[in-house]
Amino acid sequence: MASINQESLTRSLRRLRSASHQDISSAVHEAVRACVALFQVSGSGLMIADEMNNLRYIAASDGPSRILETAQSEAGTGPCVEAFVSNDIVASDDLRTETRWPAVTPALTEHGVVSVLGSPLRLGGVPVGTLDVYLDKPHQWHESERAALSRYGEVIESTLSTALAAHQAGELADQLQYALDYRIVIERAVGFLMARHALDAVTAFDALRRQARDQRRKVAEVAQELLTSGDLDLRRR
Repeated sequence: MASINQESLTRSLRRLRSASHQDISSAVHEAVRACVALFQVSGSGLMIADEMNNLRYIAASDGPSRILETAQSEAGTGPCVEAFVSNDIVASDDLRTETRWPAVTPALTEHGVVSVLGSPLRLGGVPVGTLDVYLDKPHQWHESERAALSRYGEVIESTLSTALAAHQAGELADQLQYALDYRIVIERAVGFLMARHALDAVTAFDALRRQARDQRRKVAEVAQELLTSGDLDLRRR
């Protein structure tokens, strides 16, 4: 991946801003396609959290990008899930040597996803999804690349925010609003599990998500019950 040309980045950001009035689905897909050319990566994708706080595939530039997103959504773990949970950029220079996400790395590398950079997407400072890029070879992600992807994501955030305010987000509206309304209580529950059971953030988040799925309830409901009752049964986790 070559150094990002700042002039090209500026032009792309301007085009994205001008697309904010378009249909949200078209704007998001265009942003993902443009991301590939701008960052000179193999693929790019975008995920948004649903009412179960699972990250769901919204747009992808190619097949491996869809696999990158769907595999993490199903497993509840991976670099992009971690970016969402931690509300920070997460990178892997070579998934083939990774030990952080054993549940998903074999499936990703099998389909040519080798290095990944994931950046959280936020509305009003609240993470609601992720913007992700990958390469089919090892790559050391530099700070300039992380910063540029974050800037690109900020314009997508603006597009989502504009569409939501104008009631143009369609079926995405409920997902985005749910993430905004309940993220705080979910974060508190994750923090509680981390302290009570000595878990890392992603493991605690997944325990909460799995409990909700097993009980066919929304994550926010389980999170609120946890904060009220004081614990969560992790024996099957």
